[in-house]
Amino acid sequence: MNEFLRPPPQAWRRGNLGHIMIKRALGRSGLQVPPLTFGGNVFGWTVDEAGTFSLLDALVDAGLNFIDTADMYSRWVPGNQGGESETLIGKWLKRSGKRDRVLIATKVGMEMGPDAKGLAPAYIRRSLDASLARLQTDYVDLYQSHKDDPDTPLTDTLGEYAKHIESGKVRAIGASNYTAVRLSEALIAAERHDLPRYESIQPEYNLYRREPFEAGLQSLVKTQQMGTINYSALASGFLSGKYRSAADAGKSARGQKIVDTYLNERGFRILKALDEVSEDAGCTPAQAALAWQIAQPGITSPIVSATSLAQLDELVKAASLSLTHDQLTKLSQASEWR
Repeated sequence: MNEFLRPPPQAWRRGNLGHIMIKRALGRSGLQVPPLTFGGNVFGWTVDEAGTFSLLDALVDAGLNFIDTADMYSRWVPGNQGGESETLIGKWLKRSGKRDRVLIATKVGMEMGPDAKGLAPAYIRRSLDASLARLQTDYVDLYQSHKDDPDTPLTDTLGEYAKHIESGKVRAIGASNYTAVRLSEALIAAERHDLPRYESIQPEYNLYRREPFEAGLQSLVKTQQMGTINYSALASGFLSGKYRSAADAGKSARGQKIVDTYLNERGFRILKALDEVSEDAGCTPAQAALAWQIAQPGITSPIVSATSLAQLDELVKAASLSLTHDQLTKLSQASEWR
């Protein structure tokens, strides 16, 4: 057995803020992760180097030690070329000496430049080495296919991953933005050819956007004992209750899109339920929305982000919040999509 795949001796720890952080198995990888994953897309975008270091130190202290990033974060920012998030995380790892206290997930496959995308073996090999150099580590805990590459045979991609797992550069692999059909094909190919399988999937999922996951992926990940680390957990901030009318569009750069997308009959119904549940549970609407997700079958660790220590504290509290059956049912009924 690869030494990297041995599970840790304990499945929980108490963070410095006093909250017990229950660890969850990420598929059959042997990785034990907290109930919330921190999204590193903010590093090098809305959080500078000093802020990154402060947040990462606080994350480790609080027990939220699973960091998700990607090689292309944050290429969309003017002046950036991709790799900024990994670079800042790498600087922190070197300065702090806390590599053994965190789990790092990164991704490959999104466009990084001309002829620099996809999941062909040679590109994976080159991209992994570049990510490791930026992260200043000799391995990543979870290496993910950022999106499907229909032009590369699944066995070629999985075969390349097998080499890096064997060498110790990668502990486990995951997929992001795969359909249920394509993910199933990948799992079948892995079993048929004795190759490593994807142990996790990273889809969009929240109280408003339930259908894509629940209509196909949910049953697959449960049957196959996979982990799910879903993104857009707060629907771009809508589920925090920050946006309640057209006048709120000016609250952020993406406010107009949020208002146009979510402020409809179903959106208002979800906000009303969140208000009622959060008041009853003594928490914020965002915490209630996250607690609902954490309780859903097949969900392992929703991805969330923060740009300040105050926001991080709210996430830590959400990670240890348990809603009652009636509270969960109210949110499920209000957000029903079928």
